[in-house]
Amino acid sequence: MRAVPSARTAARAGLAVLASAALTLGLASSASAATSTRTVTDGTTTYNLSLAAPDSASASGQVVTVTGSGYNTGQGVYVGLCAVDGAQGANKPTPCLGGQDESGATGASHWVNDTFGGLFANSSKFAAGGSFSVQIFVKATLDDGRVCGEDVDCAVVTRADHLDSGDRKYDVHVPIDFQ
Repeated sequence: MRAVPSARTAARAGLAVLASAALTLGLASSASAATSTRTVTDGTTTYNLSLAAPDSASASGQVVTVTGSGYNTGQGVYVGLCAVDGAQGANKPTPCLGGQDESGATGASHWVNDTFGGLFANSSKFAAGGSFSVQIFVKATLDDGRVCGEDVDCAVVTRADHLDSGDRKYDVHVPIDFQ
């Protein structure tokens, strides 16, 4: 005669299967983070910039968290996904997903600025030490139809805001791949 598993044994086995599946899904959906750093001197002050973002994302789009530290709180920056050409600071990262999204409708960029941050959609002020943690929407196809990784190289970037858009000192790039 064959023994029938008890309800407790069956429940434990089911729980183990669910826990294993949840762990597998969690690992599959989390992207590892990449970090890029840059040291710049602005006037007489040296800033050690650090920018961290996922190194991969869904081609169809997803919201990602981007963190930075060491930024000059007197210089606002945009955080977003942009086409990049050359080393950090060589050329303005452009075009960027979402374009000039002043209404905040796309969520594709975030403005960090100590004077106006928090007054507009997708904007905030720097935290202590010139740091920030923001969420932006990224996807493989830019607004002009070019595709990241196929037609153009893309990265999650910071760049000087519109109050000093020609300043390349605060350009920091974290390359991103889309799957």
